[in-house]
Amino acid sequence: MHLRKYLLMLSISILAGILLIFSVFPTEKAAAAKKDDKVFLVGMEANYPPFNWTQQNKKHGAVPIQGSNLYANGYDVQIAKKIAKKLGKRVVVVKTEWDGLLPALTSKKIDAIIAGMTPTPEREKTIDFTKPYYNSKQIIVVNKNSKYAKAKTLSDFKGAKLTAQLSTVQYSLIKQIKGVIKEPAMKDFASMRVALESKTIDGYVAELPEGLSMAVADPNATYVELSGKKGFKLNSTESQEAIGLRKNDPNKTKINQILSGISLKTRTKLMHDAVLNQPQATTQGNWFINIWKQYGNMLLRGIGMTLLLSIVGTVVGFIIGLLIGIVRTIPKAKKRPRRYLINFVNWLLSVYIEIFRGTPMIVQAAVFYYGAAQAFNINLDRTTSALIIVSINTGAYLAEIIRGGIISIDQGQFEAASALGMTHFQQMEKIVLPQAVRNSIPAVTNEFIVNIKDTSVLSIISVSELFFTGSTIAGQNFQFFHTYLTISLIYLVLTFTITRIFRMIEKHLDGPKNYDLMTNEFQVDTPKIGSEKEE
Repeated sequence: MHLRKYLLMLSISILAGILLIFSVFPTEKAAAAKKDDKVFLVGMEANYPPFNWTQQNKKHGAVPIQGSNLYANGYDVQIAKKIAKKLGKRVVVVKTEWDGLLPALTSKKIDAIIAGMTPTPEREKTIDFTKPYYNSKQIIVVNKNSKYAKAKTLSDFKGAKLTAQLSTVQYSLIKQIKGVIKEPAMKDFASMRVALESKTIDGYVAELPEGLSMAVADPNATYVELSGKKGFKLNSTESQEAIGLRKNDPNKTKINQILSGISLKTRTKLMHDAVLNQPQATTQGNWFINIWKQYGNMLLRGIGMTLLLSIVGTVVGFIIGLLIGIVRTIPKAKKRPRRYLINFVNWLLSVYIEIFRGTPMIVQAAVFYYGAAQAFNINLDRTTSALIIVSINTGAYLAEIIRGGIISIDQGQFEAASALGMTHFQQMEKIVLPQAVRNSIPAVTNEFIVNIKDTSVLSIISVSELFFTGSTIAGQNFQFFHTYLTISLIYLVLTFTITRIFRMIEKHLDGPKNYDLMTNEFQVDTPKIGSEKEE
């Protein structure tokens, strides 16, 4: 079957692909930035204009995003720059999802959260907040042609389907509207804009800058500003944004002094400029071509990261699964100490498999990346962490697949090999694994495809793979359907290509099907019965 030959060819091809990805993928500067005392690491979504967004150049005073060739800008960024200048530092943005901001701060992955965060009592139990750097009003973003666009009071939204961002003050405010249909909270503003555009919701609660941003970017959207007795009832802090710091941060007093020195006029101008400078989509011409022209580099980087994670994760996971499969099929030893050792190892491997198959990858990533930093002060690079998580997770699934492939081999082959004096590992190498690996290829292919899609959850630890990149683009160009359709097509091309490659490998491992059973190593031609005269 030439198993070794094809496995060697596959390994070389995969390694070449990994090297190619690394050659075009930007090298991460996370470790260097962490050691540089002159860097002020600021956490934000970089996907919430006009407070913060992602762009591809330094235009309008943008700052670099850690571990990429992209830049962040917006009101939050400009405030961060003013603070960093007074501290004698330069700003580097750590782009992550909203839910990842608090663990990133407490695990010392970032120095501060400047992301339009409200200092709620729940958050103040975990982190400290500075003085507010922005005071805002609460509004409801709606479609311009809906009946709610003319609403004057909260009671006018009776029966409306409303939502807001997860874990925010805005989501808690919805309960003040009697008769409202409170939809589940959404993870980011890009998701809410998609829902509003598709009319699956009637509106979402946000702050005034979000309404101004939507009104500029989307001509079909507007916002309803509700204030006074007929509007939302808030305490003084629920309409403020403050900077999140770790408990007992020595720079808190200094940062408060800096914020006090930024006048209201300056802050108003910064927000006005942010609304004007936010990314605008090209609406003329073919939408597919426009997306690739504007965001082609971002998409390629997202594809590169997705392929890197799925290829390395599947290869390393396959090796892990292969080793575990061999160990877990070792026959019971006659000697008691060796039998106890094998049973203990099998128990450990079973625990590993159950844990990683029984918990979501997004939870594993958060616990590993942030938990290692908090509990053991191990500050791993995000890409390294992602590769480890995907590999270990894949290994847990493939271990059972490989084990199933091994035990499916006819028992008579094991008995024959034992009769010849082969050890367990010799049986595996010479007889069992070539068949088990061949039988497991369809399942390995399926796991590879699953990895391509499941890497999307790694955005919780700031890994900008394909889906996270697509969400960033959709948050900038407001062409949600077109952007997500493009991302879907890319995923389809990737999975279709991988499937075909593994089908070719499977076909080669099957060998030729036109062989003659009567031919052996001493015969070159098939004997022709009755074609020659008897002597």
